[in-house]
Amino acid sequence: MFTRGFFGSTRGRIVALLRRRESTADEIASQLGVTTNAIRAQITEMEREGIVRRVAQRPGATRPSNVFGLSAEMEQLLSRAYIPLMTEFLHVFTTALPAADVERLMREAGRRLAREVTSRSLRSGSWSSRVRAASNLLNEELGALTHPERNGEYRIRGVSCPLSALTGKHPTVCLAVESFLSEAMGVSVRECCHRDGKPRCCFEIKRP
Repeated sequence: MFTRGFFGSTRGRIVALLRRRESTADEIASQLGVTTNAIRAQITEMEREGIVRRVAQRPGATRPSNVFGLSAEMEQLLSRAYIPLMTEFLHVFTTALPAADVERLMREAGRRLAREVTSRSLRSGSWSSRVRAASNLLNEELGALTHPERNGEYRIRGVSCPLSALTGKHPTVCLAVESFLSEAMGVSVRECCHRDGKPRCCFEIKRP
């Protein structure tokens, strides 16, 4: 979504405007110097994708006008504070605590996250379907890009790492995801992630 030219596009300029002030389609059109119909078409698509949301209505001469703002998810994506703050937080507690305590806390964080986001059971059904569902859960909830593999045993392997800004300096972060999968599936999971160069996820799933 955020390629180098994104904020120069019409969609990017809408996002930039709504980040400063909630607005109607007419107000956005006036600011950008395009037609209201063009803005409405963009807003409809962006609303469907969860980028913007309707936050209010304002009385108009003939009918009320919808007021749009950015969705909470979009606001979070735009924030630049999470990664540097989390990096420093991890540095503080990994240097202040014994390694065993760091590992225990990481694993507990992963288990708590699994209980928070897992709305469906991954502990029943065929083994292959459970592994696929676990991979999909990583992709849907953590923004990973993973797929299941089988070469004697099952693995969930990714082409990248959604926590790459942290795992290079703090490999124990992978233990949180390991425990996330283990809690969700109710089986033993072992992380085999690649952290050199471009970090990539890898988790071996032990069949019960």
